[in-house]
Amino acid sequence: MTNELDIFVGNTTLIDEDVYRLWLDGYSVNDAVALRVHSGILEQTGATAAVLQSDTMDHYRTFHMLERLLHAPPKLLHQLIFQIPPSRQALLIERYYAFDEAFVREVLGKKLSKGTKKDLDDISTKTGISLKSCRRQFDNFKRVFKVVEEMRGSLVDNIQQHFLLSDRLARDYAAIVFFANNRFETGKKKLQYLSFGDFAFCAELMIQNWTLGAVDSQVDDMDVDLDKEFLQDLKELKVLVADKDLLDLHKSLVCTTLRGKLSVFSEMEANFKNLSRGLVNVAAKLTHNKDVRDLFVDLVEKFVEPCRSDHWPLNDVRLFLNQYSASVHSLDGFRHQGLWDRYMGTLRGCLLRLYHD
Repeated sequence: MTNELDIFVGNTTLIDEDVYRLWLDGYSVNDAVALRVHSGILEQTGATAAVLQSDTMDHYRTFHMLERLLHAPPKLLHQLIFQIPPSRQALLIERYYAFDEAFVREVLGKKLSKGTKKDLDDISTKTGISLKSCRRQFDNFKRVFKVVEEMRGSLVDNIQQHFLLSDRLARDYAAIVFFANNRFETGKKKLQYLSFGDFAFCAELMIQNWTLGAVDSQVDDMDVDLDKEFLQDLKELKVLVADKDLLDLHKSLVCTTLRGKLSVFSEMEANFKNLSRGLVNVAAKLTHNKDVRDLFVDLVEKFVEPCRSDHWPLNDVRLFLNQYSASVHSLDGFRHQGLWDRYMGTLRGCLLRLYHD
C-alpha cells in the first residue's frame, strides 16, 4: 500500500504589524517582549515566554535587514530575497516613513543638517518620542529632501515616484521639503497654536502659486524655490497703501459692500487701513530672505492677532478677505491685477487656515 503525502513549502516573509510598530517606535527587544506579554499574547496563543522572545528577536532581525531597502523603496519591490506580498510592502514603506505630529512640529522649517540632528536628544525629551524614532524620522526627512530638492517636475510626483508613498503622505513630505528649503520660522511662541496640518495646507497653496513651477513646469527644483521675480514684483503692490486716494477708495468699496453683513463692521471700518497696510507690507518685504522666513510670524502679528483681539468670527474674516481681494479689481488706478490675484489668492487661503477664532 502506497501512502501519498502532499507537502507545500513557502518562503513568504511574515510581518507582524504590532512588532513592526514597536520596532519603529524604538523599543529594544526586551522592552518589546514585555509590552507583548502585557498585551496578553501568551494567554491568547498559548506560547511560552521563551518562544515569544525568540519570535520578537526574529522579527527584529528581519526589520533590520529590510531597513536598507526601505531607504530606497523601489529596491524593496524588485529584490528577491524577501518574498513579501505587494500589500505588505506598501504597509512597510508607509509606516516606515510615517512621522509623529509632535516631532515634525519641532523640526519644521529648520535646516536638515547635523546641527539640527544634535538637538534630537532635547526633542526626544520634550515630546516623549524615543531618540531612535526621532532619528529615523529626521533621517527620512533628510533623505527625501536630498533626493528631490533639485529635481525637475512636481515635488509630490517625484516623492511618490522615488519613495512610493501614498498621496497624502507624499504631500506632507512635500510640505516638509518646501519648509526646510525656505527655512520658514514655525517655532516662535505665537505660532505654537498652529498644527503641522495648518502649515502643510499653506505650503501646498504656496507651491501651487508662488514657486517657479507655478509659471514654468520645466525648471529644476520648480516646486521647492519661491519665484524670485514674483517676490520682487510684489513691491508694486505698495501703491495700494502709499497712494492715499487708492487706499481711501479701496476702503470705501469694501465698507459699502460689507455694511450690514459683518458683526464686527465698526471694528473693521476703524482698522481697515492698518490691516491693509499690514497685508501689503508683508508682500513688499518678501524680497529679503529674513522676511520670507518670518512670513507666518508677520501674518499672525499683522492680521490674525488684531482680528482676534476684536473678536472677529471666522465667517467675518472670510467675508472681509473675499471682498478685500475682489474690490481691488474696481480700482481704476491700479495696474497689477494679475500680481495681486496671485498674491492674495494664496494669502487669503493661508489666513483663513491660520485664523482660529
